Amino acid sequence: MRLLVVEDEIKTGDYLQQGLTEAGFLVTLVRNGLDGHHLAMTETFDLLVLDVMLPDVDGWRIVQSLREAGRQTPVLFLTARDSVDDRVKGLELGADDYLVKPFAFAELLARVRTLLRRSAVPVMTDQIRVADLTLDLPRHRATRAGRKINLSHKEFCLLELLVRRQGEVLPRSLIASQVWDMNFDSDTNVIDVAIRRLRAKIDDDYEPKLIHTVRGLGYKLEVEDDHDES
Repeated sequence: MRLLVVEDEIKTGDYLQQGLTEAGFLVTLVRNGLDGHHLAMTETFDLLVLDVMLPDVDGWRIVQSLREAGRQTPVLFLTARDSVDDRVKGLELGADDYLVKPFAFAELLARVRTLLRRSAVPVMTDQIRVADLTLDLPRHRATRAGRKINLSHKEFCLLELLVRRQGEVLPRSLIASQVWDMNFDSDTNVIDVAIRRLRAKIDDDYEPKLIHTVRGLGYKLEVEDDHDES
């Protein structure tokens, strides 16, 4: 899941970015309202964590602008403003939740996950296609160029995650939590081994290559242009 954190307090912003990243999210951090507003309007995020009191453009104006533009990205306000009037104003402008500073990270994480579950839209299709790769979800079968590919249960789950998040760079921590339901240990190479085995089945005998390594960040599945690096 992609989260946008807009927070001008340096320590708080860094703390949120580190904690949410370790929890398996892909986090973009910006420190002012103008950058936050631009990214929220031009890119796709699953959730915004938004401070109210920002330099230049405050959080209320950002949410109001998003809702007026028809963008329904869930918004969690993080702010030191704890009056009832402030909370009501934020919710009426279109925020989905409101957490007052100082806060416990465990509560923030619980609220983030609740908002994401609430906004999740189930995928109703039985098949997903990328290039000549087809996933048959009910039967847990994969084919490429019409040829059946034998995958273990975990390999299919890993491939499904990559296909559903096509074009997104997925960090190892997210893959570990989503596919193996475990916390990522940087000392283990289980994710790298699993990707290597999946590549051998999905990509080695086919073109174009679909699974790509993004150095220092993770992996993505994408049909890249000829000039892009794998």
